[in-house]
Amino acid sequence: MRRLLSLAGAAALVSTFLLTGGNVASAAPAFQLPFPCGQVWSGQTRTAHSPANAIDFNRANDDGDPVVASAGGRVARVENTGSSSYGRWIEIDHGSGWRSRYAHLSAQRVSVGQQVSRGQRIGDVGTTGGSSGPHLHFEQLLNGSPQRIKFNGATALYWGTKNYTSQNCGGGSSNPYTPQEVCGSGYSVINSAALGTAGRVYLLYKSGNNCVVTIKHTSVGSASAVSAFLEVQGGTRSTDSGSFSYYAGPVVKSAAGKCVKWGGSAGGQSFTSPFQHCG
Repeated sequence: MRRLLSLAGAAALVSTFLLTGGNVASAAPAFQLPFPCGQVWSGQTRTAHSPANAIDFNRANDDGDPVVASAGGRVARVENTGSSSYGRWIEIDHGSGWRSRYAHLSAQRVSVGQQVSRGQRIGDVGTTGGSSGPHLHFEQLLNGSPQRIKFNGATALYWGTKNYTSQNCGGGSSNPYTPQEVCGSGYSVINSAALGTAGRVYLLYKSGNNCVVTIKHTSVGSASAVSAFLEVQGGTRSTDSGSFSYYAGPVVKSAAGKCVKWGGSAGGQSFTSPFQHCG
């Protein structure tokens, strides 16, 4: 009996070897939805799709929404086919023959060879290439062949439309925005403070101007109370507060030659600095 089982196992191994072109398939990465933690997206599969195993994702007003890495890996391709095919697209190599592909992007935020972590922002939803409206075309490939897609270990619905909630909550805060991106080009972080595990408030500076932004680390993608404020000594305090999905701010003030007080809140935690960073 032991020998018969061994022969059966060997036969299965040979079959797998032949079907994969000489490479025994490795387990797939722990793929997650290519969107920030907690977001809900409608995914559609259809037999007439090219390739059929791909998924098209939509939600209301999604043009420009963040697209994040479905799993960690190395950026293998950053391509632009213009007004045809995939338009602006990205492919990430996850090792062992596995890759993920993201197409019709309005912006590509990574470069070839760059290492990315799961949940890291790589681009924006768009409608470039052969697209009739904003959406993300997503594929998972093994040795170049599109596979039936899995998220969090479960196979997606084939064929039809289903709502999926992203559990892409790894890779740190999973917030696709950085304080520099929120405040704008040329700003540099000069101080920051943690708001427990709920987020972090940042003070940035550029050419006599200060900027404060609070970046959420929990409930990312879902509206929750968050705030940011900035006060120049001798002046009034300006605050941005409300129920936001990713961050509060930017709060910007000219502060050349003056001290500033700054801070913010998220998840019931708050921080207020003394007057500092004078000049």
